[in-house]
Amino acid sequence: MKSRIDQIPVYESRQVTLRSQDFNLVKIALKRISNPLRFELPTLRTLDFILEDDLWVIVDRSLNDIPVMAWNDFNDRARASLHEDIRCQKRIYHTHAHMIHDKAIEALQLILGEKLSATQADRSDNVAQFISR
Repeated sequence: MKSRIDQIPVYESRQVTLRSQDFNLVKIALKRISNPLRFELPTLRTLDFILEDDLWVIVDRSLNDIPVMAWNDFNDRARASLHEDIRCQKRIYHTHAHMIHDKAIEALQLILGEKLSATQADRSDNVAQFISR
């Protein structure tokens, strides 16, 4: 996705601040679940979130994964502790992308929270089975 996204024209690009909770959640999910990680945004019909270490992208799967919005250039090395927010670049590829931003971030939090909880439950079950042997 990284090489392809640089060839697509950007409607708008700006520096933004990501909440540390969201950034940390994604980093944990990428380590524990899968990297890259892709999931549907349930309330946003044909949109998917694709998460990688250096790039988060919302794509429209009905249009051959054309990006709608992306975050990249995460400046996480500048922070001194995990509770500090992250500066990054936000790219807009569609004129109405701002309308889905809040729903997409909310879905990111809920879905990754559920996936991580399920992963933790599976690990706990495996440990319990191992101990009971």
